[in-house]
Amino acid sequence: MPCYADSSFLVSCYIADANAAQARDYLSRTGAPLIFTLLHALEVRNAFELGVFRGLFTPTEARAAAKNLQDDLRSSRLVETRVNWAAAFRFATRFGEQHSAETGTRSLDILHVAAAKLLRAPGFVSFDERQRKLAALVGLSIEA
Repeated sequence: MPCYADSSFLVSCYIADANAAQARDYLSRTGAPLIFTLLHALEVRNAFELGVFRGLFTPTEARAAAKNLQDDLRSSRLVETRVNWAAAFRFATRFGEQHSAETGTRSLDILHVAAAKLLRAPGFVSFDERQRKLAALVGLSIEA
């Protein structure tokens, strides 16, 4: 079973940002595929376009990132995975009620953790310390 990476980790796999070297290092060390859900599709592709809007990278760089993502989907480096979103939202609501006052996690961060938990992902990959803390609190193994 592939590990679950949050969207910001995946963005760092395709765009030269502050975490790109660490993301590439993790990928080269593990060689393991990563789960890719509809939530990832929305957030990662939007992050590419939002980066252009914010002037962080060019439209050409965003298109190249999107192409590389598609290549990784075709090669199964990213594994398209269906999520029971109703169940994931139930998990997320519970995790938020139990842990947000302690961890400070945001809704979409909680939803990623909930999806990983629901999918029984063997590991969770993120650069976000609050999200990593929540993932550990709900019993996920933290990678990278």
